[in-house]
Amino acid sequence: MATLYQNSEENPAFRPDDFAYEGAGQSVSIAPMLRNMLSIARRNLWLIAAIVAAFLAAAAVLTLLTTPKYTANSSIEIADQTEQVLGEHFSEQSNDQTNSWDIDRFLTTQVSILKSRALSERVAKRLNLYSDARFFSAMQADRDEYKTDTERRDAVLDLLQSNLEISLPGDSRIAQISFTSTDAQMSARVANAFAEEFIQSNLQRRFDSSSYARTFVQQQLGQARSRLEASEQNLNTYAKSVGLIRMRDPSTTTDNNSNSANSSVTTSSLMQLNQAANEAKTQRLAAEARWNAERAQPLLSSPAALASPIVQDLAKRRSEAQSALDDAKTRYLGDHPLVQRLTSNVQNIDAQLTTAATQARNSVRAEYTAAASSEERLRAQVGELEGATLREQDRSVRYNTLAREADTNRSIYDGLLQRYRELNAAAGITASNVSVIDVAEAPNQPSSPNPVLNLTIALLLGLLTAAAIVFLKDQLDDRIRIPEEVEDKVGVHLLGVIPEAKGDDPLEALRDPKSVVAEGYSALRNSLLYSTREGLPQLMLVTSAQASEGKSTTSFAVARSLSLIGKRTLLVDADLRRPSIHKLADVSNTSGLSDVLVGDKSAAEVTVPSGIENFYLLPSGPIPPSPAELLSSSRLLALFAELRRHYDCIIIDSAPVLGLADSPGLSALADGVVLVIEANRGRGGQLKAAIRRLRLMKPTILGAVLTKFDPDVAGNAYSTYYQYDYYQYRSDSHQ
Repeated sequence: MATLYQNSEENPAFRPDDFAYEGAGQSVSIAPMLRNMLSIARRNLWLIAAIVAAFLAAAAVLTLLTTPKYTANSSIEIADQTEQVLGEHFSEQSNDQTNSWDIDRFLTTQVSILKSRALSERVAKRLNLYSDARFFSAMQADRDEYKTDTERRDAVLDLLQSNLEISLPGDSRIAQISFTSTDAQMSARVANAFAEEFIQSNLQRRFDSSSYARTFVQQQLGQARSRLEASEQNLNTYAKSVGLIRMRDPSTTTDNNSNSANSSVTTSSLMQLNQAANEAKTQRLAAEARWNAERAQPLLSSPAALASPIVQDLAKRRSEAQSALDDAKTRYLGDHPLVQRLTSNVQNIDAQLTTAATQARNSVRAEYTAAASSEERLRAQVGELEGATLREQDRSVRYNTLAREADTNRSIYDGLLQRYRELNAAAGITASNVSVIDVAEAPNQPSSPNPVLNLTIALLLGLLTAAAIVFLKDQLDDRIRIPEEVEDKVGVHLLGVIPEAKGDDPLEALRDPKSVVAEGYSALRNSLLYSTREGLPQLMLVTSAQASEGKSTTSFAVARSLSLIGKRTLLVDADLRRPSIHKLADVSNTSGLSDVLVGDKSAAEVTVPSGIENFYLLPSGPIPPSPAELLSSSRLLALFAELRRHYDCIIIDSAPVLGLADSPGLSALADGVVLVIEANRGRGGQLKAAIRRLRLMKPTILGAVLTKFDPDVAGNAYSTYYQYDYYQYRSDSHQ
């Protein structure tokens, strides 16, 4: 079993996580947190219920007092392209709209126009809302309150804009126009008016802009035409004067990097001859390479000879003739007529083979010579044309300047002419890029108030507010209510939990081995048996931060429980200020520890049996005038040394830690200290201060015991968690 320590730096405190499985760390940390949250909620259940009920009641009252409002919805499609009528044909034009990469900005702009004050003013004029009493009534406004026309106009526009809502989903071009008022018919009329006026305003803006643009473009077009005619005339006059012949198309333009549309006859001829010369050079290089490869090889091994069909045929015939000659020589002598005839045949074939190979090689040489001659002739012609072209370029400087000026004027003129044609077409019949999808109808059900939504929001706000208040309340209150808070708020290991006796005498509950109190102290005893490396500490001090937390009862119960398992146990009442052990054991307190410390009696003389086997008591004796000095005397150390020889376990019941010096001094002599904490009374600040006082003496703090724990008061199901209800028998049960 692991050793449990809670002491100074020399004895590191035990941490439950030291023995947690690696994969179970999350459940170990989350489960106590959830139980703690559930405990807090149960403790403050009435407060949470009251806050939530208050929010729900407020929401219900506001819902009942709110005037019903109706929202009418009209939807329109906003396209980025516009259909225009050109004669009898339809075509889609987007010149006056945004580009495809800017569709989102275009749609956002259209939504802004829908929300604009100018469109609201068009709607107000269309429906005559400035003098419509029904409109003011539907908007819950008093028309007579606005004295002047300006005030009334501003009020109507503000009412229209504040109750208008435009929504456009990011993945759609369908805009939703919603208007809210207390009159369903009025809401529908205004929503439809916004849709219709938006279409009319778009068409009006286009017509106005195109009319102004046509007039301006027409003026610019006349000026551009005059400049184009003058520049073309200047260009032709100069070309005639210097004798330049240009293959120039007036309908095309030139730039500094391309002269294909503005070149002369000489330049074109030079380009053609230069291309032919380059091709001739390529052919000459290829022919030269073939000739060099040909003459580098022996005659009969050259590529031309090997590729010649005649040479191949003669080589085959010679091979056959040579084979016949060799065969004849094996049978006849050299002067035999057959051998001489075959020898002559081979020689004739060799002569023919040489002649054919020579002819093949000469054909390759002839190709090379012809290619070189052709290249030389073309290069001479290119040289002549280069000189003519260079002389012509000197005369072309002025011509090119005039040509660029004419081309620029033509581009300007063509652009203006095209724009003028487009404006004339658009000014004819132009369709709107906005179309109505759904016409608003008078709603049958009010859009607000929404009782379900209001109550849901109130419920959520109530729960959030209650959670914040309960959390703040719990943070400000540092009382120890549940076992998990012992380690969280105090920082010591929990040895055991002792439940509340529920009105019964704790001593009576201890006598019943099936009671939850007896079970709690039995569990505490088992924890103490394995609380150190050596097992049960022989000398243990039981104390608390403040009085009446159950330390004396705990001391008595632990000593009694240890004696029941065969441990020779002595319970020492070291609380020389308010002794209580003699009352619990029902023994006399006329003599005791104080008599031993002053030297009047020995420990054996004042030790009394408790009536339980192996369980002995050392009462406090008469209350001395200075308990702190008496407990700090050297006789106490000698007394403990003597008692260690006679008892297996010694339990010391001492005074509270805070405000008194008794317990800190005794803790330095004890093998281990047990801190008793009363549930729902002990506070984290007090307990931490008490532990700091104890640790000044560097004791071994075994852990804490939570006493008088009531699961119902704590707000958690700890009776089930600790199986406190296991021994609850029915009156008619005998099991």
